[in-house]
Amino acid sequence: MEKPLLLQTLSGEKTARPPFWFMRQAGRVLPSYMALKHKYSFWQMMKNPQLGAEVTLLPVHDLGVDAAILFSDILVIPYAMGMGLDFTDEGPVFEKALVHRSHPLEGLHPDPTKLHYIYDVIDEIIRTKPSHIPLIGFCGGPLTVLCYMLEGLGRRAEFPDAIDFMFKNPAETQQLVDVICELTLEYIKGQVKHGIQVFQLFETHGALVPFEMYKALFLPMVEKVAAQCRELNIPFIYFPKGIGAGISEITPEHCDFLSIDWQTPLEVARKLVDPAIGLQGNLDPRVLLADELTISKTLEGYLDFGSKNQNWIFNLGHGFKPGIPYEKIQFMTEWLRSADWGR
Repeated sequence: MEKPLLLQTLSGEKTARPPFWFMRQAGRVLPSYMALKHKYSFWQMMKNPQLGAEVTLLPVHDLGVDAAILFSDILVIPYAMGMGLDFTDEGPVFEKALVHRSHPLEGLHPDPTKLHYIYDVIDEIIRTKPSHIPLIGFCGGPLTVLCYMLEGLGRRAEFPDAIDFMFKNPAETQQLVDVICELTLEYIKGQVKHGIQVFQLFETHGALVPFEMYKALFLPMVEKVAAQCRELNIPFIYFPKGIGAGISEITPEHCDFLSIDWQTPLEVARKLVDPAIGLQGNLDPRVLLADELTISKTLEGYLDFGSKNQNWIFNLGHGFKPGIPYEKIQFMTEWLRSADWGR
């Protein structure tokens, strides 16, 4: 059986076209997902193996993407630390944010068994997925996860209380990152043991602190994640959204592939990033709100880059947002499959 297209690219092999998958592809925009959402809560879809597997594989069946990504959430790590978590219409909410606790570390009790339901979902995905579709596992980046833990909710995108805490309490911030890191590494081992074939770290809020601060407090955990993935012989993709020119300081010790946000042109990223690191990205998903002619012209802008760079995965520069027409996503996937990539 031929190796899946994504795995070929990740291992440095030449392919006729770049593989593609999309961040947030398993929800928000698929009519089939919306139908399930009317019947089940987010927690029900995440915790039930059959539902979790079904949602994970919806984009494979509905869009023909080249990979599935586990249907889960970046906040399962703090949930497994004992932080009560609920998913509301306004976003995830913790029972009591760490900034409102006298001693934030004392209230955390990491329990890896609270992640076992995810492994049951992975088992069901592996049992039911097409053989040519690899499964991507993931978790949240240290800064992003810590912002939610400290602030308690995601309605204020700048996480002002969380960021203030980090500047005022660097030693305690480091301790919290260490706790997040330890459980994350266990989580990666569990995902790999149950069958994921690629791992991605989502640092969605990488822009919230100066890069030098990020480099000192959070990048060491990224390097530990990369080392863990190498030890387990699994490709590692790192998505540090918003770190700008900081991508020039990412080395092969930090990741195998670097996912680029839509703020940075791929050609610029390719000049800044170590040539030993592959790239992923970086279409602005809002382009899909435009007409098909505009979408086609935007996609054509990737052909030259794709013809010259085999170590590139087509993806978005951030996840799908609600309201993007499903038909426009279908149009894009058909365009990507049929285009002449000049390889």
